[in-house]
Amino acid sequence: MADKSQTCSVWLGSETGILKGVSLSKKRAFNFCDMSSVSRDQEICALTWGDRQESEVLVGCVNGSVKTFSTEKGVFTETRVCGDISQGRFTGIAVTDRSLITCVESGLLKVWTEGSADTVEINVGGEVCRMRQNPSQRHRVATGGKENPLKVWDLERPDKPIFTAKNVANDWLDLRVPVWVRDVAFIPDSDRIVTCTGYHQVRVYDPSTPQRRPVLEAEFGEYPLTTLALPAGHDRVVVGNTHGQIAILDLRKGLVRGCMKGLAGSVRGLQCHPSSPLLASCGLDRFLRIHSLEDRSTVHKVYLKSRLNCVLLSSRDLELVGSDAAGEVEEVKEEERDEVWDSMETVSEKGEKRTVEEEAEESRETAEKKEEKKKRKKAKK
Repeated sequence: MADKSQTCSVWLGSETGILKGVSLSKKRAFNFCDMSSVSRDQEICALTWGDRQESEVLVGCVNGSVKTFSTEKGVFTETRVCGDISQGRFTGIAVTDRSLITCVESGLLKVWTEGSADTVEINVGGEVCRMRQNPSQRHRVATGGKENPLKVWDLERPDKPIFTAKNVANDWLDLRVPVWVRDVAFIPDSDRIVTCTGYHQVRVYDPSTPQRRPVLEAEFGEYPLTTLALPAGHDRVVVGNTHGQIAILDLRKGLVRGCMKGLAGSVRGLQCHPSSPLLASCGLDRFLRIHSLEDRSTVHKVYLKSRLNCVLLSSRDLELVGSDAAGEVEEVKEEERDEVWDSMETVSEKGEKRTVEEEAEESRETAEKKEEKKKRKKAKK
């Protein structure tokens, strides 16, 4: 089991509560779970690395537990109860050198310090959709949700947020614009923050300036945006929506630079590789896809049988399949078609087409009837 987990370069959380690891070099996927204990309340809703060496994966479940999976041993080593199912699912989990940070939909953000029974609790506002950590300043996190604007918190001074976004100006009918932050990310090597909304908007904020409204706003499509990811380069953002559309937007001009193809169903998870121009995506269509950010082609595609909620990429170089990539896609498509046909019930219809044998049998019966009629006529004469 340990050898299998060590070869996995992509980790995914599913609605069935199974942690899935995918080895792109070996074109194989593995399930890491006790199948006899799988239940809906163990649905995985958040994933993150437990340490800088990426030897541990932290798995946040709907029932409020956070499990630690060792990629070196290939087993779950620890389970901590960090919430309650009545408070809602995890909207984000993160770690610092000595602490675990969790946030749930009800707006309760907790900091669990190692070796201490006391926890720091912060009320970040209700209906939280996402909590994200600043990768360069790990003691800072951003939160946002439905009618809950973007806020940046310093966990060393948790009394109040260090930045609270201001809603955009009223629309052309002088009506208030609703707030619905679905995802958020810190742009590296800057103070800027990018968000996507349930009203298909992408906004960029700059807390270093006096302006609390977005410094850039763009729109993509007509459907709610669900998640975003930042490629290397800091001038682009990748967003996905509820209709399986993924687009690359330019953060300098707010223009759409291209779209990924081949998806079906809501996009639940996006992550860009930190050093390679690759994008990993997952969602309700049960596929893990690796796209190239250069030509937007599908580099790899794996069918994983369960609806997927989140994706976690290893920072090491991905060993992708070269010339066999297209063959792998065709093989997956064929396997998917076989599985669909096997699960379908046999239904007979009156208007269905006859086989060649049935038509031949009918022709023979018609010929025999004509021969009998001729014999009867001769007998009467």
